[in-house]
Amino acid sequence: MSIACEFDYRKPKTLSKAIKLLAKRGRDARVLAGGTDLVGWLRDSLVAPDLLVDIKGFEELKGIGFKNRALVLGALATFSDVLESELVAQHFPLLREMAGMVASNGVRNRATVVGNICSAVPCCDAGPVLQVYNAVVHVRGPNGKRRVPIGQWFLGPRKTAIRPGEIVTSVTVPLPAKKAAGCFVKLKRYRGEDLAQASVAVLAFSGREYRLAFGAVAPIAVRGPRTEALLKGQKLSAGLLEEAGKLAVEEIVPITDIRSTKEYRSLMVEVMVRRALKTAAARLAGRGPAYGINVMEEDTP
Repeated sequence: MSIACEFDYRKPKTLSKAIKLLAKRGRDARVLAGGTDLVGWLRDSLVAPDLLVDIKGFEELKGIGFKNRALVLGALATFSDVLESELVAQHFPLLREMAGMVASNGVRNRATVVGNICSAVPCCDAGPVLQVYNAVVHVRGPNGKRRVPIGQWFLGPRKTAIRPGEIVTSVTVPLPAKKAAGCFVKLKRYRGEDLAQASVAVLAFSGREYRLAFGAVAPIAVRGPRTEALLKGQKLSAGLLEEAGKLAVEEIVPITDIRSTKEYRSLMVEVMVRRALKTAAARLAGRGPAYGINVMEEDTP
């Protein structure tokens, strides 16, 4: 693999020094953590930074914890870390389900959840799930610390609310106040390592409340507020599921690209919403398939 551009590489010993380096270079600098997206972009000349700041050695950015009734994902927590966390498995199984559908074992061992949302590609797997959990992104920069709700994080394809000189230090995922269960559905062209053609995340709560979010069918990961309002307080029936699927299509803006046509994405989102809702509701009731099973690979409609 060849990289066409030249750049400086720095591995500072402290987070404060990393922030100073980033602030000095501004938008000409990039943070290197897992590197699974960044290295590919460098190879394909999609980015050409003057400086890479390696943050992999910062202990304070590693690990997964629980504080103030919220899961804390350090900036260096990988998807494999999520899969191996008993805390995640017990309290945030939807997050774990999503992590298991990311690429391959090799990629999951290096790719970070924070890096996934910082890359901000429309098909990022973490985006829809963090949306339905109402996650918060924590950043630190030369002007101090900031909290950015996940709904305000994505600004466009590969564009986020981060400012020059800032580093994301963690993402917090609030523990749902009510009993909840979810389902993450990812549509791919084949089994194995592939980017999503479309994805749907559903979080169902006791009291018949639902949150929905979509990936790879709009410039950013988006919630479905109109579909959520339709479902609120309603018992899921075949007719309501059909209506929800059709309404969800009105809340997305799919495109045609190398992985799919916009028409196919729209058609499949209808199916995905129905299956995700049925699965989340069944799990909430204590039945349904185990987490980790992609219902788009099942035969039942």
